[in-house]
Amino acid sequence: MISTYQRLKRRRDAGEIDGFTLIELLIVIVVLGILAAVVIFALGGVTGKSQLAACQADGATVSTALAAFRANNPSITNPVSGELTLVGSYSAGSGSAYIQSWPNNSSYKFSLNGGKLYVGKPAATGLGGVGTGWTLYTGPGACKTIGLG
Repeated sequence: MISTYQRLKRRRDAGEIDGFTLIELLIVIVVLGILAAVVIFALGGVTGKSQLAACQADGATVSTALAAFRANNPSITNPVSGELTLVGSYSAGSGSAYIQSWPNNSSYKFSLNGGKLYVGKPAATGLGGVGTGWTLYTGPGACKTIGLG
């Protein structure tokens, strides 16, 4: 065994054998593992921020559609989700729906009840404002109150 080691060492010193030793390869693997851990840890908070931004954008879209619906239909004071007056194929002169569908996300959901817009987590029960886990959507800050971000 010692003679084999000495023979390989002489061949390596003479330049006959090129390559890396096992120790050198292990050190490189450990360094790459540490760098990967740092990157994964640094990107961990991005998901929460993107969920918050998506909730805020969807909330702005739905509240704008609700305001447009109310401006075009002043006789309907309390539109509800089930009437399809706000969502889907309804058109009011312009030939297009106010919004095509309710925002569908695994982190939050919106509901319309009594003419008011609510936001909640997917685990929220009942209809917006009536069940538990709902918050009245008054602006982008409502998404933070349900625990996003």
